[in-house]
Amino acid sequence: MFLKVLLLSVVLIGIVFVLMAIGILIKKGGKFPNLHIGSNKEMQKRGISCATTQDRQAQKPTIKIKPLHLGGEGDSHSLSC
Repeated sequence: MFLKVLLLSVVLIGIVFVLMAIGILIKKGGKFPNLHIGSNKEMQKRGISCATTQDRQAQKPTIKIKPLHLGGEGDSHSLSC
């Protein structure tokens, strides 16, 4: 019984894949839909980006601090008085 159900489900999934491939080949300019969040126009309108992009933006330093160069004698880099 289990083997029949498994075989039937594998056959049905195979038929679905074949029909999808035929649909893509027949359609002019047919290609698989791009499901990436970053290229979705509605998501871009709402300011939503993918996790990779959000992580990259969070890792980017927002304020660059330049080192303080104090004039004076010696090569001491200490900020104490």
